[in-house]
Amino acid sequence: MDTQTALFQQHRPRLFGLAYRMLGTPTDAEDVLHDAWLRWHAQDTSVLDDPEAWLVTVTTRLALDRLRRAKTEREHYTGPWLPEPLVPDAERPEAELERGETLTLSFLLLLERLSPEERAAFLLHEVFDYSHGEAAAILGIAEDACRQRVHRAKTRLREGRPRFSVDTPTQRRMLQRFIEAVKQPDLESLRALFAEDAIAIADGGGVVRAVLRPLQGADRLARLYMQIGIRFYSRPDVHFTTTTLNGEPVLLAWAGDTLVSATWVECEGDQITATLALRHPDKLARLAAVTKSRPLASLH
Repeated sequence: MDTQTALFQQHRPRLFGLAYRMLGTPTDAEDVLHDAWLRWHAQDTSVLDDPEAWLVTVTTRLALDRLRRAKTEREHYTGPWLPEPLVPDAERPEAELERGETLTLSFLLLLERLSPEERAAFLLHEVFDYSHGEAAAILGIAEDACRQRVHRAKTRLREGRPRFSVDTPTQRRMLQRFIEAVKQPDLESLRALFAEDAIAIADGGGVVRAVLRPLQGADRLARLYMQIGIRFYSRPDVHFTTTTLNGEPVLLAWAGDTLVSATWVECEGDQITATLALRHPDKLARLAAVTKSRPLASLH
């Protein structure tokens, strides 16, 4: 491996972690890294004082351009849009790279509240530990402007859900209770699972059946999952597995060999405060291909 390629590979995990958190989809992040590599390959690296800073700057600006386009596309998306999880092979190096809790789907979804410029400034400063001055140089803006973007981003995120930490044992336990309740659906049992202000978000992209708006309230969620349990989860050809994606346990529902949903739960104590259900077939396809070849824990 030549020196130029070795340098890029050395910094690649950090660059991918940044691009993925910016865009919320692994394929878009990979496209950004491909474009960054082409620019890096054409660059005379011998004149660079700080190759990492050059690579981070190029990657950030490419991701910003792509995110601006994606924001416009997502405005016309049918129903809620959820980030696409990292497949297991891609996840481990990124999860160990920078603050694993900032890879969770809940956190990535919160980032959608931000403008592309706020998102970039926040990630550079708060997640990747660049100073305001360093982040400003990467973004090509004044330091005061960068500081203001980070402040606005933190305010917007606090207005959403302030907790970013992950209580994995609780999530696993609640996933088990959740699937037991929907396999033998009973309205009162389901109602007891959810906090009063619990919310359900499902991404079907208009391709498959899913709620078109976030659904809120324990009663509404209980009725929703009562219907889903009767119509789908209790079918004899349906089975469930669990794995870890983006640092959190996730419930995978299969109809035969077809992966039909991936569901994450957020919990507080012994109640579910949110369910995030990925239903879009295209987003599930790559995940299904990988998980079929790996041993997963089964839920009965």
